[in-house]
Amino acid sequence: NRIPIFCPAITDGSIGDMLFFHSYKRPGLVVDLVQDIRAINSMAVDARRTGMLICGGGLVKHHICNANLMRNGADYAVFVNTGQEFDGSDS
Repeated sequence: NRIPIFCPAITDGSIGDMLFFHSYKRPGLVVDLVQDIRAINSMAVDARRTGMLICGGGLVKHHICNANLMRNGADYAVFVNTGQEFDGSDS
């Protein structure tokens, strides 16, 4: 169905470590994080309307919100999380 999949945090955690170790055994693998950012931002900017359904928070939420920021915000948004306002967790 040509549904794009983005993973802007692929280098975060264990997968990032494995990519690092793999690069010594078999140099040449390139993971282009900038291409993912360009693609998701372009999709948001080019869209007639956008909506965000965010379950949880963290890095993925930030990338989705930032992509929509490039088009002056999303038309619709639903955020479901357990973050608290007082400590900034719900930012």
